[in-house]
Amino acid sequence: MRIALTRPEGRNEELAERLRALGHEVLVRPLIATEPLGDGPVDLEGYDWVVVTSPNGAAELARRARGRAGRTAAIGAATAAELPWPADLVPAVSTQEGLLAELPSPAGRVLVAAAEGARRLLVDELGADFVALYRTVELAQTAFPDADLVVLASASAARAYAATGARAPAVSIGPQTTAAAREAGVTVTREARTHDLEGLVEACSSPS
Repeated sequence: MRIALTRPEGRNEELAERLRALGHEVLVRPLIATEPLGDGPVDLEGYDWVVVTSPNGAAELARRARGRAGRTAAIGAATAAELPWPADLVPAVSTQEGLLAELPSPAGRVLVAAAEGARRLLVDELGADFVALYRTVELAQTAFPDADLVVLASASAARAYAATGARAPAVSIGPQTTAAAREAGVTVTREARTHDLEGLVEACSSPS
């Protein structure tokens, strides 16, 4: 099966390797890119928790952090792996809802470090401060390779894929991506059971 991967440059390699090992032909065509929003320090002192929601956000926080928050929460193992210190909480369900369910209550003073325009569920529910560390840019494509399946790991990638006019069905990493894809007219055949690398590998191996 020919599977197209659409994550930003440098974020497709591990999934590509896993899928090739299963006998799939993998096409890498990034549909989004990320841009840092500044270089100034992000002061973590005084926060009980700092929350990162994506590998890009964690990498940017690692680059710009000053001091340490009391504890750190990361949505997903891949996000936690980008931190220069161990995460204190990685929820079993890799969504904002999953993190909210496992975060101690009251959480105290919280900083959410994420993308510009990120969902505000955690911010609103926790009364948290928010810092935008990067923005996601949808890349215009004049053509998209023929594929049997496309992997969409974000709502922005789903919108960018729809804009190409390609018609291959999609595997989605989670409910927000699925909703964005379907709203844009993309057929989603399967949503990853777990919203991570393992879930995507499983979904690609047995789409339905």
